[in-house]
Parts: sequence; structure tokens; C-alpha cells
Amino acid sequence: MRARHKPWADEFLKENDHLVKLDPASHKGQWQSVFQSNSPIHLEIGTGKGQFIVGMAKQFPNISFIGMEVVKSILVSAVQKGLEEKPNNVRLINENAEKLLEVFDENEVDKIYLNFSDPWPKNKHAKRRLTYQTFLELYKQILKPNGEVILKTDNKKLFEYSLVSFSQFGMKLEEVVLDLHEFNDPTNIKTEYEEKFSAKGQPIYRCRAVFV
Repeated sequence: MRARHKPWADEFLKENDHLVKLDPASHKGQWQSVFQSNSPIHLEIGTGKGQFIVGMAKQFPNISFIGMEVVKSILVSAVQKGLEEKPNNVRLINENAEKLLEVFDENEVDKIYLNFSDPWPKNKHAKRRLTYQTFLELYKQILKPNGEVILKTDNKKLFEYSLVSFSQFGMKLEEVVLDLHEFNDPTNIKTEYEEKFSAKGQPIYRCRAVFV
């Protein structure tokens, strides 16, 4: 579903620049300074309306969380969520994953979350999938040694594709869960999509892959 255009989004994001970093490239290599903390940095690519990233920030106050969202009209919802919940260990950025190397230095990030990413089901669009090899190469550069990528999706074909893509790239699959809610992980924070799909009985797939 396409996000409804919000003509006031630009001004709203500027007014909340304590939470939204409008020029993320200027903080490359200095994200710990942004948080004024030496805590590990976890990045969610495609943060949507912010339920996951804000929930994680509240559950793990000793970790610094960055939510990346390319659509401003969606990002404003994440900002509103952050303003409501007020965790001090989360920042949001409006950027495309293709520009990760402009935003983060090598070995600057400890963990990457890919939650309910666009599956791009047509074969001709495979290069746009966030688990395609070109994106994995970007992740490898900004992640610390043995850094993790955690994928959650309701799309079985994307999940299967991603398992193969991770393996072919030489990553180690540390976890593969075929029904996350049957697995009953008490630390799992549900995204908005996750609540919607799981309520319909749709299994949620999760895997954790490590660069070795």
C-alpha cells in the first residue's frame, strides 16, 4: 500500500531534528558521538512506522538504535512514535539503503535488522531485494567482524531466496525459524505488519546470518 502524501512532512522532520538526523552522511564514523554513548549500534533498514525500533530501544536501553526509512511520509509516523514513547537511545534517518557507505563507516554497526522488506517478487527485480548480494556487500563493510543480519518476513519465497543468498555469500546461518510465534521468543518486538499478518494466522519467518 502506497503511503499517503503528507505535505507537512519536511517541516515536521526539521522541527524534530533531535530525533531525526536530516543529514546522516555528516555523522559518518561518529554515530556513537550522536548518542553520546559507546554502546553497540543496531540499524533497522526500512523502519516503517517505528513500532519495532522504538520498542527495541525501550527493551534494550544499553544499545543505540538507528531506524532508516526512505519514505518521508512513513518516517513521520516513526518520529511521532518516538516522541510519544521518548526513548533516548533511538535516532531516525531518511535515506536509501543503497547509500549505506555514505552514512556509516566501516565496522561502525553491530547488527542490522531487515523487517518485512519489499519482496520484489519478479525475477527481473531481484537486485532490489535487500538480501541481494550487492546489499550484502554493503552490510559486510559497515558491520563489525562477525556482525549479524536478522531477517523477519511473512513472505516464504523471499525467505527461501534470502537463505540461499546468505549462504552463497559465505555467511553462516545461526538461526532459522519457520514460525516465529510458535517459537515464542519473549524478546521479539512485533512490527505493524507482523501484528497484521500473524493475526491472520500467517507464519512469520526469521533467520539470523553472520558474516564470518
